[in-house]
Amino acid sequence: MNAQLVVIAKAPVPGRVKTRLCPPCTPRQAAAIAAAALADTLATVSAAPARRRTLVVDGDHPAPPGWTSVGQGGDRLGERLAHAFADTALPGVPTVLVGMDTPQLTASLLASAVDALDAADATLGPAADGGWWILALRDPAHAAALTAVPMSTADTGALTLAALHGLGLRTARLAALRDVDTAADARTVAAEHPHGRFAAAVREHLTAPHGALR
Repeated sequence: MNAQLVVIAKAPVPGRVKTRLCPPCTPRQAAAIAAAALADTLATVSAAPARRRTLVVDGDHPAPPGWTSVGQGGDRLGERLAHAFADTALPGVPTVLVGMDTPQLTASLLASAVDALDAADATLGPAADGGWWILALRDPAHAAALTAVPMSTADTGALTLAALHGLGLRTARLAALRDVDTAADARTVAAEHPHGRFAAAVREHLTAPHGALR
């Protein structure tokens, strides 16, 4: 099954992204780490088969060549996610959405999310912090249910799953990944996946366990 791949992201502007890395990072260092995470994510999605690839961005950030780019709509995160699905929908084409917080994303994980839609209506990948890192929908219109789900809480994943089940959707689950929100998250993900721009940025800006920076 071919699908559209969507990345929802914030432009990596100091003071606006990865603020939970500060301290020990400065806003500039946190933005550099965010930029690297986004770059790795975009590179992975660029390498995966897709009907179309779309960057849904808050702020000004260029999409890779061959991509479509749209701005984010809505205020709260749940609204922005629902808008991301609605504003990019292709008739009859499933949509797979990921963020910029899992630079360890692989093309095989994206393929697994798409393949699961052969037997399910939705695919959800839980995050270690209780949220989720990927949502694939056979019908992107079902993302409207996200507007009623509290985001960035320890039970966001469970509540999202309940909202999908409330629509009568058959839902498949992928393996859990760790979102990069805190310095501990960044160090762990970089250590487990030491290649790529993200790991290099963490080594440059966030190497010491107690906040000493280069």
